[in-house]
Amino acid sequence: MKKTLFLLLALVSFNAFGQLRDSLWWTNPYFKIAYSEVLEEPRWIQYRVACPTGNASRAGMDFYVEKGIKTSDHKDYEANEWDKGHMAPAAHFNCTREMLLETFTYMNCALQHQSLNRGVWKHLEARERELAAQYPIVEVTIRVQFDKNPSRVPSGAAIPKGFYKEIKYGNKKDCYYFPNTAPSMKTYNDYKCNCRN
Repeated sequence: MKKTLFLLLALVSFNAFGQLRDSLWWTNPYFKIAYSEVLEEPRWIQYRVACPTGNASRAGMDFYVEKGIKTSDHKDYEANEWDKGHMAPAAHFNCTREMLLETFTYMNCALQHQSLNRGVWKHLEARERELAAQYPIVEVTIRVQFDKNPSRVPSGAAIPKGFYKEIKYGNKKDCYYFPNTAPSMKTYNDYKCNCRN
């Protein structure tokens, strides 16, 4: 009887601690993230541009997993159209190599269509750095959106439907929505949208 009770308690404990979390808050000194272990993707990211003209080298850096958190990993990005899209951009935090390395966590990485990541999304990130050279605080919030039953890559991570980005500077706020596909329009301004509450 004692043996059965012990096995039952062990099984309950394993299930309680083995469950994936759908909303996990994670922060470092530079950005905040709401992460979903269920989706293996971030849901929400907020950061301030720290180094609009930094020049720390990213040579030799690659994404890494956080201990004790179920995230996407290298396998999710192999041989497909999805880039390891930094949500808090490395170029915004290249004051030092240590600061830059903080952006390479898979917590800060989303499956982002390669043409979007390397095109209008990248150009909007450059615009954020231009704004940070003019305004003392440029704060960015990204909401990663998913279908109710999202498609997944074969290794398990969910593919986002799109990205809503809000940029606050001075007393202004600009908002954009990008479907997670190859861009159909030429500039990031084509993706401006009404700001959400």
